[in-house]
Amino acid sequence: MQRLGRAIWKKWSGYHRRSLVETKMRCFKLLGERVRARTFTSQVAELQIRAALLNRFTQLGTPITVGMP
Repeated sequence: MQRLGRAIWKKWSGYHRRSLVETKMRCFKLLGERVRARTFTSQVAELQIRAALLNRFTQLGTPITVGMP
């Protein structure tokens, strides 16, 4: 890292993607640590709903950038 510089090291090592995934997993866990459903198919449905909620929240919070004409 000292030879390459922090920005190049992060891009080369994939650190930024790892950081984004860790942040997203923390958000996912804030929706509930445990799965409440008992059957496997219900558990899958519950987790898919959580993922859909998280995706929707992310979509609502993402700014739309418009370039100057």
